[in-house]
Amino acid sequence: MINVRNAESYLKDKIGEDANDIKKVWETFKDFCKEPVEGEEDKEILFQCGVYDFTGEEFFHFDFVRQFTVYDEDEYSNMEQLHCEFLFKPTVELRKLEVSEWSMDYDDINDFFNNIENLQEFKIPLNIKPIKSEIYREEI
Repeated sequence: MINVRNAESYLKDKIGEDANDIKKVWETFKDFCKEPVEGEEDKEILFQCGVYDFTGEEFFHFDFVRQFTVYDEDEYSNMEQLHCEFLFKPTVELRKLEVSEWSMDYDDINDFFNNIENLQEFKIPLNIKPIKSEIYREEI
């Protein structure tokens, strides 16, 4: 079974050589989000995008996230996020796009995915080549 510690390597293996192909990563990410993870009580999936300067340089961030609440025995320990992130040069068109959508705001995970796929914030970047892609896990 997948656990929080091996989720990153599991997802990277599933994506394989397609890490720069946003559409393929999205389809793989959706499948991954439907798989159970040991100790996960609720599925917490996030789609977010916008222009940010987290690194000191502005990029358009296009990010699929699965968030995990980690418990040590039965006590809360921390939260971790597994990101599939694509970075783009912040063009005039991309600067107009910003959204943050959580799956918990929907009755069903498929409703969440369908809504995301209909957002302009999702559709527009799909046709632009990212300058970088990265799959990583972080403690928040």
